[in-house]
Amino acid sequence: MITAEQLKEVLERTEALNRYLDIPRKQVEWEEEQLRTQAPGFWDDAAAAEQQMKKVKSLEKWLKGYAETRTLADELFTAFDFYKEELVTEQEVDELYARTIDSIEALELKNMLQQEEDPMDAVLKINSGAGGTEAQDWAQMLMRMYMRWAEQNGYKLTVANLQDGDEAGIKTVTMQIEGEYAYGYLKSENGVHRLVRVSPYNAQGKRMTSFASVFVTPLVDDTIEVYVDPARVSWDLFRSGGAGGQNVNKVETGVRLRYQYKDPDTGEEEEILIENTESRKQLENRENAMRLLKSQLYDRALKKRMEAQAKIEAGKKKIEWGSQIRSYVFDDRRVKDHRTGYQTSDVGGVMDGKIDAFIKAYLMEFGGNSELVQ
Repeated sequence: MITAEQLKEVLERTEALNRYLDIPRKQVEWEEEQLRTQAPGFWDDAAAAEQQMKKVKSLEKWLKGYAETRTLADELFTAFDFYKEELVTEQEVDELYARTIDSIEALELKNMLQQEEDPMDAVLKINSGAGGTEAQDWAQMLMRMYMRWAEQNGYKLTVANLQDGDEAGIKTVTMQIEGEYAYGYLKSENGVHRLVRVSPYNAQGKRMTSFASVFVTPLVDDTIEVYVDPARVSWDLFRSGGAGGQNVNKVETGVRLRYQYKDPDTGEEEEILIENTESRKQLENRENAMRLLKSQLYDRALKKRMEAQAKIEAGKKKIEWGSQIRSYVFDDRRVKDHRTGYQTSDVGGVMDGKIDAFIKAYLMEFGGNSELVQ
């Protein structure tokens, strides 16, 4: 049975949410934005109308989320009194308390995502490390983990490019994950993931260590201004491999975009290479490849901003891009995040996509400064 102190904490956290989410202001703002959708000719400009509807729905989600939390907290307060009169059971009060805490923490977590790029869709790329088949199998296991996470959270996932391993697993995969705050949550996955297990591909049954890198970038849309110099773009066409119909391996629908990127600060040049085989239509693959290029260019600008901010905030904890972030030790039944110290023994659950606790630990620890530690 919960204590009076626990009930008091729930009520205080709920009231605090009302203050720092500024619910009264959001309510007024929602009413004003909603009125704009009723203006004559609102749908004449479909793109602008769609952006306006997104703004309205975003505000509406905050208001509904807080209203649900407030209702649960009020019901818990009432149930606590009813228990004294034996009108409800101890189990009913405890279950209501757990639901209320979950609702509060979900809003607190979402409030950590205040960066401009956090609400965007995400591009997630996995590359297998050195180690041949074992590393490629690990990369495929990570791909499945993120697919399961996306499915459980109601996100749309599309595989933009996939290269199979030599014997098993994958060498690399690029996935687009679309849905509200997809990037904000998944940015915590940026870095090197380490697997320790007795490998099924090792005849001696030795314990092996494998690595795979995960890169997460925001997927830009038409509302984000990103300049692409057309003089630095070139295209190659190739035949898409794998199953997919009679056009496969006969028509050059796969596209390879090459962009000669020049760093605006250092003047250094490098080639950005993007392949897209998602569609059987070459035009669609071209459009998506260009969108992925814009996402990468946006991400580079974003990292420069982060680095500049990191110098200012030099006293705060910082983890370099591409560093080892998490270890998955199958034999010891342990998955540990090295940045937050959070760990779990539910290895099977994690590999089935249950990584929300890791995401939450990351965002709750680094909060509004999470851009410094990706």
